Amino acid sequence: MVAIISTIAFDGINARPVDVQVQVANGMPAFTIVGLPDKAVSEAKERVRAALSSISLTLPPGRITVNLSPADIPKEGSHYDLPIALGIMVATGAIDSGDVGGRIVVGELGLDSSITPVAGAIVAAMHAVEKDLGLICPQASGPEAAWASDSLDIIAAPNIMAIVNHLKGMQTLPQPVAAAFEEAVSIGDMRDIKGQETAKRALEVAAAGGHNLLMTGPPGSGKSMLASRMPGIMPPMTSREALEGWMVASLAGELLDRGVSRTRPFREPHHSASMPSIIGGGAKAKPGEVSLAHGGVLFLDELPEFSRQTLEALRQPIETGRAVIARAAAHVTYPARFQLIAAMNPCKCGYLDDASLACSRAPRCALDYQGKISGPLYDRFDLHVDVPAVSAADLTLPPPAEDSADVAARITRARDQQLNRAHQAAPNVTPVLNAQLDGELLEKLASPDDAGRALLGEAVEKMKLSARGYHRVLRVARTLADLAGDIDVTRAHIAEALAWRRLSPHALKN
Repeated sequence: MVAIISTIAFDGINARPVDVQVQVANGMPAFTIVGLPDKAVSEAKERVRAALSSISLTLPPGRITVNLSPADIPKEGSHYDLPIALGIMVATGAIDSGDVGGRIVVGELGLDSSITPVAGAIVAAMHAVEKDLGLICPQASGPEAAWASDSLDIIAAPNIMAIVNHLKGMQTLPQPVAAAFEEAVSIGDMRDIKGQETAKRALEVAAAGGHNLLMTGPPGSGKSMLASRMPGIMPPMTSREALEGWMVASLAGELLDRGVSRTRPFREPHHSASMPSIIGGGAKAKPGEVSLAHGGVLFLDELPEFSRQTLEALRQPIETGRAVIARAAAHVTYPARFQLIAAMNPCKCGYLDDASLACSRAPRCALDYQGKISGPLYDRFDLHVDVPAVSAADLTLPPPAEDSADVAARITRARDQQLNRAHQAAPNVTPVLNAQLDGELLEKLASPDDAGRALLGEAVEKMKLSARGYHRVLRVARTLADLAGDIDVTRAHIAEALAWRRLSPHALKN
């Protein structure tokens, strides 16, 4: 008899169906797992053996063969433990095949038969809903899986015996309740920032339209402080953004330690981070920081200190909103629609504008330092703002009257206006923010008046704007109009948008 248990293999945030086929045959005692298993899957036989032994179920004295079908898909992770164990129990007659049929099974086994949580439970649950199947998962993963659908039949068990007793009607495991939203963790308010009115304006424009922002200024001017206020002025994630973000976080194992939240993520990797940790990859093609920041903010402090390879790899996710990881065995795609907020010193020493503190190589050191950022990457920042040192007079001022909630209200109104306008213009296309407008939709929604078009044409010649730079100016101008409550993009909006552009260090060298 061949027992078949359904489970999944992960393909980015998607799931591919896998059948765990278990055969117990006569022959010399052996336990073999085939079907391209990785090390974690190959070691499952020892965990399964110990777990079944702990409930007084000894493996039959024969040849046990486990085939993970289809055999040409690499199988990675510890979530195959439970389906293998249940397959053996079906093959030996300990439980009936009909009891576990029609269910997706995921879970890692402890040596005492406990079922420990695994990464990707919500991905498995979404696949079960799509295929109209039930789900068997660890008890700790039940609240996460319950987010997939209210109608999903979930058996969330703490150990194997609980599953057996539930299937035989000896006990009833409660249907898990979807995890409650975590309260947003306060990381500061806009009222904490004194002075820096220009930088705060740039931050508001960036948040309203989903634009990328580069801040340049000396040490201690408040660049990191400004960036950290970004999540507090952004509206909560939409249902689609939140679900995709949770799926990525689940695959990365981050939902095992925290609950779900609709607060937009704020990721700030150190500049020593490797390219796979930022973009994604590694031996198992795990999601990187760009995907974990999906729907939120990726903050790169000390931008020129990141490796050149890592910075150049950011260019494709910024444009497409996806991180594509190519491997010999497969291509994995993760969502990566994030806002890039970066900060940097004007030069290596940081004090370019202060002759008493600047190094002896100023101003040449500034061109060399900023030149570490390539022209194409520099061009992908919609907003460039200088953040000067805060004066003593600013520090003695009382806190600003406007807080993050006030700014967030304006940003929410501007975003609602953008999404409604985009939906009316293209009802069959998912509404997008201004920063994502492209092609015909950009021309239709962000076309300036005659005076604005003339100014933009003149700027293209004098500032040597690329086609990408031209379109980014239009997007920023559209956001400025939305913040002002204006229907049309005018010359004033184009002028302010142009004021946020900077020539790249490479153009300055020439």
